[in-house]
Amino acid sequence: MTLLDENRLFPSEPNARAVARRLYTNVRDLPIISPHGHAEPRWFAEDEPFPDPAQLFVVPDHYISRMLYSRGISLEQLGVGSTPLEDPRRIWRIFAENYYLFRGTPTRLWLDFAFQELFGLDTRLKPLNADAYYDAIMDKLKAPGFRPRALFERFRIEVLATTDSPLDSLPYHETVRRSAFKGRIIPTFRPDPVVDPDFPNFVENLGSLGQMTHADTASWQGYLSALRQRRMEFKALGCTATDHGHPTAATADLGVDSAALLYQKIASGAGDQAERELFRAQMLTEMAAMSLDDGLVMQIHPGSFRNHNARLFERFGRDVGADIPMPTNYVQALHPLLKRFGNEAGLTLIVFTLDESTYSRELAPLAGHYPCLRLGPAWWFHDSPEGMMRFREYTTETAGFYNTVGFNDDTRAFLSIPARHDVARRVDCSFLARLVVEHRIDEDEAGEIASELAYELARKAYRL
Repeated sequence: MTLLDENRLFPSEPNARAVARRLYTNVRDLPIISPHGHAEPRWFAEDEPFPDPAQLFVVPDHYISRMLYSRGISLEQLGVGSTPLEDPRRIWRIFAENYYLFRGTPTRLWLDFAFQELFGLDTRLKPLNADAYYDAIMDKLKAPGFRPRALFERFRIEVLATTDSPLDSLPYHETVRRSAFKGRIIPTFRPDPVVDPDFPNFVENLGSLGQMTHADTASWQGYLSALRQRRMEFKALGCTATDHGHPTAATADLGVDSAALLYQKIASGAGDQAERELFRAQMLTEMAAMSLDDGLVMQIHPGSFRNHNARLFERFGRDVGADIPMPTNYVQALHPLLKRFGNEAGLTLIVFTLDESTYSRELAPLAGHYPCLRLGPAWWFHDSPEGMMRFREYTTETAGFYNTVGFNDDTRAFLSIPARHDVARRVDCSFLARLVVEHRIDEDEAGEIASELAYELARKAYRL
């Protein structure tokens, strides 16, 4: 028995399945480009064994915790917010007892891939074998081949980008660069703590930014200078991209005096909701201008109502699975930025969405026209086989393949990286196989596209 069928995610129609399998064979073992994710640089700096299955699989993965929480299991029971864990085996047993909840979800595909391909477990996780699973995984985690650096190489990761605060001095990245480890692990500049007035401790963060850079962040020009300095310090450690998690895609292009006046109000902790949104909008345009200067690729991830569950936010803080997609406008929202920079081929702006209705109506037409725009892959709630297939169906006819940027895994669960890329490669090969059997493209073209989607587009778009 195996957990994974070799034909998973391929078309059921025999001719299309045969084409998909041939395409997949040629891309299955390509190196992994992971240009956007949330792996901890500390893992690779310290290269210590992962502690136990609960902390490896359950605690950090909000795809798991949000499902279990939805069924009445508290985050305290799952060890979220607890360091160290009092009883990791008990957490694992809870997970095993509820593993059936993940039937049909991409999380199940990712987990089964890790269980089978990494740990040699070929029976489905159930309450009766929970302890046997736990012990088998623990035994493997003690081996040198299961330390972070060894797994990085085993996964054939060519580049892995982390996501980092502008207030982070990046000591772990420094350690990795000074070590004998040859893996390429690079930071990504995520300025939300100092550009989003609704971010916790925003005013204090501006002060910390000034202290780090010795810039006068009490002034508009000093603040912009501090951001430019931090970007260059990130770039010195290999950073090639910025990332912006704004609530909306709104952009603005204020005059210098108006922007300075707005900043004075925002930096003092004042400003109403509309002014705070206007400031975020202005900062996206300012970041685009900086990207033209320093060459960093710019990513926008709008459309999430973050920390929707106020009780969990108060108890556990950010990023515990309580973020919910919202409708998002792009045509009007991006217009000020695109009016200024949209025709600049030297700028790369990758736009993501949680609002699938915008793919064919707004995003694909925009990316199919403006030289600076690229479409980010199906993201977060839609990084599923169905979501990936819808993305290709809704965008290809207008934007084509080459105005997209391949795939990124966007994960905090390190062991899911090869599984997620495998799912993406299988889905893309299935989509291409359908075009081949419908005589819309030839199989040799499909092979070239499959390789681009699996590897080359991400490498090029993120300037890696």
